[in-house]
Amino acid sequence: MTKNPYLPYPARIDDVAVETEDGNIKTFRIVFENERDRATWRHTPGQFAMLSIAGKGEIPIGIASSPTEEGFVLFTVNRAGVVTTALHQIEKGTRIGIRGPLGNGFPVDGAMRGKNILIIAGGFAFTTLRATLIYLLAHRANYGKITVVYGARTPGMLLYKDEFKAWQGLDGLDLNVTIDREAPGWSGLVGFVPTITERVAPSPENAAALICGPPIMIKFTMPPLEKIGWQDDQVYLSLENRMKCGLGVCGHCNVGPVYVCKNGPVFTREQVKKLPIEF
Repeated sequence: MTKNPYLPYPARIDDVAVETEDGNIKTFRIVFENERDRATWRHTPGQFAMLSIAGKGEIPIGIASSPTEEGFVLFTVNRAGVVTTALHQIEKGTRIGIRGPLGNGFPVDGAMRGKNILIIAGGFAFTTLRATLIYLLAHRANYGKITVVYGARTPGMLLYKDEFKAWQGLDGLDLNVTIDREAPGWSGLVGFVPTITERVAPSPENAAALICGPPIMIKFTMPPLEKIGWQDDQVYLSLENRMKCGLGVCGHCNVGPVYVCKNGPVFTREQVKKLPIEF
């Protein structure tokens, strides 16, 4: 019998890690209460899920763990509203609901296979790209060179610091981690993500770019890529809108004929250019 897509899986918070110096971004490790649910969960990097807390509501959150990380699902959550604040306040072991996986993901086993990969992210937006990078590294022989450009305002606002340290020096992986302005004790790159992208100048030959971040970052990242020959159908954007049901039914996130929750959240830039200008 097909599972009702509106019913969440019962799950619990297995661990919580504070990611940023202000404490407003935390990563939640979630495990399913039922083994059958855990076994049926299948997601692709780039997809999202709905997390629900009794008496508070439900929110869409990108999945931060790779399908290759078995036994749990990770969500990195920025405290911003009623549900996210409640999530930040509950303790390890608390029961929550998880509904999904929803939307589409990056074509890691399709159009991206056999290509060099460029990953660009700003601030809090590295979550589903973390899932993607973990997946690419777990299937290393299926991809070429991987270039990452990731930035945040300050060193204390960077996500996954221990993992970035572990990734340093891996063959075929070029990490470019930057902060917006000079900071005491920081010896890495300094500059906005578009500036660092222009400096790195990754070749578009046999390549795919995955970009996620604030709209202003995406806007100013595209000209440096266009200058060196990147085409719109090579660039995948992970976008957000006001998603509610996650199934393309309620209409909260539609843009013209497209539902971000159902037809996205991953679109090529070529697809985005065909949408109404307000998007």
